[in-house]
Amino acid sequence: MATITKKELIDRIAERTQAKRVTVKSIIQAFLDEITKELCNDNRLEFRDFGVFETRTRAARSAQNPKTLERVEVPSKRTVKFKMGRVMREHLSAPIVESAETV
Repeated sequence: MATITKKELIDRIAERTQAKRVTVKSIIQAFLDEITKELCNDNRLEFRDFGVFETRTRAARSAQNPKTLERVEVPSKRTVKFKMGRVMREHLSAPIVESAETV
């Protein structure tokens, strides 16, 4: 499995759209900043056919250190949940096609 960085994504989009790399970078960063801001405000982000981002609060719980068997209290915390949309689900359920770059 390959890891795609933000830089690689910016380069791909800039090449595909013939836009300047600096412009694409600022748009993508602004997009990511807005997603972060909205999730911090407990808002739900819905991108039709792509998916939904929403925050969930995990309850405080008691856990156990596997080495020492000592009980540890884990505080509650907020996490982000992603539920994929219809189009993404269809693409992910299609068979994987090997490209020349991955071989």
